[in-house]
Amino acid sequence: SKQASQNPFRKNKGRVAAVQFHPNKPFFFVATQHHVRVYNLAKQSLAKKLLSGTTSVCSLAVHPGGDNLVVGTLDRKLVWFDMDLSTKPYKTIQSHEHAIQNVAFHPGYPLVASCSDDGTVHVFHGMVYADLLQNPLIVPVKILRGHAVHDHQGVLGLAFHPTQPWLVTAGADKTVRLWSN
Repeated sequence: SKQASQNPFRKNKGRVAAVQFHPNKPFFFVATQHHVRVYNLAKQSLAKKLLSGTTSVCSLAVHPGGDNLVVGTLDRKLVWFDMDLSTKPYKTIQSHEHAIQNVAFHPGYPLVASCSDDGTVHVFHGMVYADLLQNPLIVPVKILRGHAVHDHQGVLGLAFHPTQPWLVTAGADKTVRLWSN
């Protein structure tokens, strides 16, 4: 309403790999190679600095509830953060054979997916409970294979359907696939 702009990031600390807004709070997530910084846009300040434990963050997805996020790394790790619990990872999963290119949460179902240069997509059941005393549950569900690896690149992107448990993937083999079961 004031038509004013702000610059909460005075100095860029590393290569920015991914950015995303919080689903319902004035927070902005900036993933660099080493950290995920959470900025409070209302206060124009750094709210949290999440330590990924890796040197190669490349993708970021925020849970629809906003208190959990996953980070995909080039060193094959899927890093889950529970921001209410700690600034360190809640869980680190290394299931891919090559670099993770993208990660995503489903907006309505408890699903998380990661895609990789190995040509696979890993789907996880990622349940986040309303009870803050209960930790999130992460269980592998399925490995989707169907994309061919081309020039050392496999599945480059993925997105969940907004209401159905469907997943769309895009690969370096110049195909887009819809996964529906």
